[in-house]
Amino acid sequence: MAQIGKFNTLEVISKKEFGVYLDGENLDSILLPTKQCPENVQIGDFVNAFIYFDSEDRLIATRQRPRIQVGECAALTVKAVNDVGAFLDWGLPKDLLVPFNQQRKPMAEGERHVVYAYLDEFTDRITGSAKLSNFLREETTNYQKNDRVDLMIVKRTNIGYQAIVDQLYLGVIFNEDVLRPLKPGQRLTGYIKQVRADNKLDLAVQLQGNEVRADLAEQILTALEQNGGTLPLSDKSSPDEIYQRFQVSKGNFKKTLGRLLKQQRIVIEPESIRLKTTDD
Repeated sequence: MAQIGKFNTLEVISKKEFGVYLDGENLDSILLPTKQCPENVQIGDFVNAFIYFDSEDRLIATRQRPRIQVGECAALTVKAVNDVGAFLDWGLPKDLLVPFNQQRKPMAEGERHVVYAYLDEFTDRITGSAKLSNFLREETTNYQKNDRVDLMIVKRTNIGYQAIVDQLYLGVIFNEDVLRPLKPGQRLTGYIKQVRADNKLDLAVQLQGNEVRADLAEQILTALEQNGGTLPLSDKSSPDEIYQRFQVSKGNFKKTLGRLLKQQRIVIEPESIRLKTTDD
């Protein structure tokens, strides 16, 4: 069954001067304009094409790849706003509408927003929404600690960053697990820090666990020895300072310092750490 808002592999059923018609199955025949046709395309060939509504609200096919498909999230730029809503650039001639009732806050021209693309159940039109929690779940049991995942940053919050996990779920990267400032729409590889008791996801941009911190502990001790026994870092240092020196999150750094302190190998000062000596 052909799907609006997605790529479909469809058969060419007729040729015209202005393009070819594809067998849209449940959607009837759909025009693929000449400029979008593969070279020497023939009746009976199969073409992989994206189906959407053009500026005259007719179903049309294109081989041009939009920045988002139905069921996906992406960061898109607002091109215009009118009394219907905001129109976002998704890489096709007709912009993607985000109605006012699907905006978390009023959108303005030039802004970038992370949105989810869906088919409006009343019009069958491809529509965008910034209200991601209406489409993406926050609870899941499909992951385990340290599972590798694809992340997209949604927004900054008081406790860290909200992120989309594998285009399916919403989770949180806490401030202590942030390596460096992140931007809405930024894509990166991340990890499941933990699946909480309420099945919500805590995320990290670096692996967690004893092996990781054991390696970091050796790096810290080596750095201390190479710097006369002290380093101008502590558990109060900023995530950016810690990342610049060790490329790790503040959370991993603090836990590693705690382990070294318990092993009586370091002393933590207000603004520095140092190797423990016999005088301590």
